[in-house]
Amino acid sequence: MPMDVPRDDDTPRLHAAFRALREGLSTEIVGQSALVERLLIALLADGHLLVEGAPGLAKTTAIRALAARLEADFARVQFTPDLLPADLTGTEIWRPQEGRFEFIPGPIFHPLLLADEINRAPAKVQSALLEAMGERQVTVGRQTYALPSLFLVMATQNPIEQEGTFPLPEAQLDRFLMHVRIGYPEVEAETEILRLARERARDALQPVERAPERIAQADVFAARHAVLGLHVAPQVERYLVELVLASRDAARYDAALARRIAWGASPRGSIALERCARARAWLSGRDFVTPDDVRDVAADVLRHRVLPSYEATAEGWDGERLVAELLARVPLP
Repeated sequence: MPMDVPRDDDTPRLHAAFRALREGLSTEIVGQSALVERLLIALLADGHLLVEGAPGLAKTTAIRALAARLEADFARVQFTPDLLPADLTGTEIWRPQEGRFEFIPGPIFHPLLLADEINRAPAKVQSALLEAMGERQVTVGRQTYALPSLFLVMATQNPIEQEGTFPLPEAQLDRFLMHVRIGYPEVEAETEILRLARERARDALQPVERAPERIAQADVFAARHAVLGLHVAPQVERYLVELVLASRDAARYDAALARRIAWGASPRGSIALERCARARAWLSGRDFVTPDDVRDVAADVLRHRVLPSYEATAEGWDGERLVAELLARVPLP
């Protein structure tokens, strides 16, 4: 039996491992429960995450904490206007003693990659990253190199400062499984953050504690296989498809809404919506998907795939508001 195919008696162990992973991440990433859940959904659905939020909201901490709890290497790349594709993918170096070129892999060959402020790098660098995300390989010169089997990119964007940025084109945004927006924590959560920061400052002067227990990559692949085995009733699948189709032809539900949508989600959006709904259901301990699973992840899966028209943008509409209107109009099964 392949190691990524779970036995029936493995399911409780896998659920327990991911519950512990979720709890461990929540203790480090206080006040961002949605980010923790979306990060785990992306891991289980074998997709990539674009996180948008103001500085200081634990975006970098989240991917670092995940890497510390998985048997996987982690790399962080700070995207800047002078970054080159080779800084990300790697480059070939001439070895005169051997009379040949040697490829030196870049940070993109790590299983977990943080692309910090991705919109600060020019389009050619963004394309190098997003091509690797889609094809799971990198071509340098005449040679193609496969990326790790476990490969998750979490890219971040700062919504506040737009000067000197290069926004991702819609076709490239579509490569991201989810586009997550996070906000400031509540009062209780921020108080807990202060306490945690004090403890970390004290612990920095003491011996390092034992590292958290790490989840093997084989267990991640097994959990992904289990997610794909969840039952999706025909009515739920139909509802999921109707949501995506409504983004392309909203006139069936509301003519005014249809005029506000320039482009709807592609079939890649349908696939992403089903995978994320499955992952959410599995994290909840169920072996079936409900309409609530679909509705819960719909905004993050579709907000960057449903584009407002020029007139709608002028009126203050964005993808998130359009998805909310679609959810209100497409009837539940």
